[in-house]
Amino acid sequence: MAVKSYPVEGAGLGLRRCQLDNFQSLSTDDVHFMEVAPENWINVGGRHGRKFRQYTERFPFVCHGLSLSIGSPAPLDFGFLADVKTFMAEHGIKAYTEHLTYCSDNGHLYDLLPIPFTDEAVKYVAGRIRQVQDFLGQRIAMENASYYAAPQQEMPEIDFINAVLAEADCDLLLDVNNIYVNSINHRYDPEEFLAALPGERVSYVHIAGHYNEAEDLRVDTHGADVIDPVWGLLDRAYELFGVMPTLLERDFNIPQVAELLTEVNHIKAIQQQHAAQLVTA
Repeated sequence: MAVKSYPVEGAGLGLRRCQLDNFQSLSTDDVHFMEVAPENWINVGGRHGRKFRQYTERFPFVCHGLSLSIGSPAPLDFGFLADVKTFMAEHGIKAYTEHLTYCSDNGHLYDLLPIPFTDEAVKYVAGRIRQVQDFLGQRIAMENASYYAAPQQEMPEIDFINAVLAEADCDLLLDVNNIYVNSINHRYDPEEFLAALPGERVSYVHIAGHYNEAEDLRVDTHGADVIDPVWGLLDRAYELFGVMPTLLERDFNIPQVAELLTEVNHIKAIQQQHAAQLVTA
C-alpha cells in the first residue's frame, strides 16, 4: 500500500500577529509547522514583515484563507488569488486551504455562511474550486465548516461535502472540532460522520476549542481549551485514516505559550501512540 504524502508533518500551531514576539523562542522541536491566514500577511512589510520572514525561514507553513468565498454568487477574485499565489511562492508555503462556505456577495459579509446543501450548489462550488486549482497550479483543501442553519437543504451535510470533494477533485482540511460542534447542533453521530469522510483526501487536520452556548448549542470560537470528546474524535480519526498532521487553532483568549504547547504536546502524544501501534502491529 502506498504511503500517503502530506504537505507538512507532525503537530502545528497557528501564528497570529500578536504572537510574533512570544513565539520567537520556539523551534521545530516544539512546533513542527505553522499556519497563517494569507489575508493577514499579504503585502505586509516593515518590522512585521521582517519578523514574519524569520518564521517562514525556520518553520514549514500552510495557509488557511478567510475570504475566498467559494460558495458566493459573486465572481471569484482573481486579483486576490494572484496575491495568494505570489505570497505562497515568496514564503515557500506548503498548502492553501479554505472554508467550504461563502462570505461575500456584492461586498464582504464578515462571516462564514453555509452553502445550501443542494445538487446545484455541488456543481457550482466544485466548478469554482477547479478554477482556483487551475489558477494556482496546485490542489487546494476545503474545510468542513461549522454552521448553525441549513437553508434550502436537499441532502445531508456529509453527502454535500463528499460530493463537492469528488466533483472538484480537491483535498479536505479535516476539522474534528467542527464535526463535534455540528453533531451537537444538528443531532448526528460524530464518529459516523467522521468515518464517512474520504480519509485519502485529507491534507491536514484542525483541532480547537469551542463555547457551550446551551445544552444543545455549541459555538465554534477557537477561544477555549480542547475538550475530551474532541480529543477522542482526533484519536478516532487516526484510527480510521492513520496519523495525519494536526494543527491547534487558538484565535481568542490566547493563553501563555507554555499552555498552548501543552495542547500541541497532547497532539504529539496521540500521534506517537498511534505510530507505536503501527510498529508493533
